[in-house]
Amino acid sequence: MSRRDQIRMTEAELSSFLAEQRTLICATNGVAGWPHLMPLWFVVRGEDIWAWTYAKSQKVRNLERDPRATLQVETGDEYGQLRGAMFEATTELHRDTEAVAALGAELLGRYGGGDVPLEVNDVIRAQASKRVGLRFILTRTATWDHRKLGGTY
Repeated sequence: MSRRDQIRMTEAELSSFLAEQRTLICATNGVAGWPHLMPLWFVVRGEDIWAWTYAKSQKVRNLERDPRATLQVETGDEYGQLRGAMFEATTELHRDTEAVAALGAELLGRYGGGDVPLEVNDVIRAQASKRVGLRFILTRTATWDHRKLGGTY
């Protein structure tokens, strides 16, 4: 078995890993050809990863020009503890305010630790009018979990 095969996460491990991680790094293709890297909070919906961001952000401008993105979620402070996932994705931009507000509520629920109070819905809806939903349709995935090496490198 190759070293690569040894450290690959199973689907269940990847699902669990994404549920416990809070931030992903999104790389888009900048106008001058340089990668543009930005952190995003995210939710997993089925096979896709979703996030939201300001409609006037540089990453949205980049994705309007070129819908390809690379996402990375990683953790670990020492080599033997490194875990992560890298996804190549095609991005759909969603601008419907109600759909974006629903995504915002889902994000708030995930990062706020539970259900969104009704009085917050108006705040989310106001934010949604300035934001877009980002649906990352995953086309390629690479994962690693160095803990599986058992201290041998």
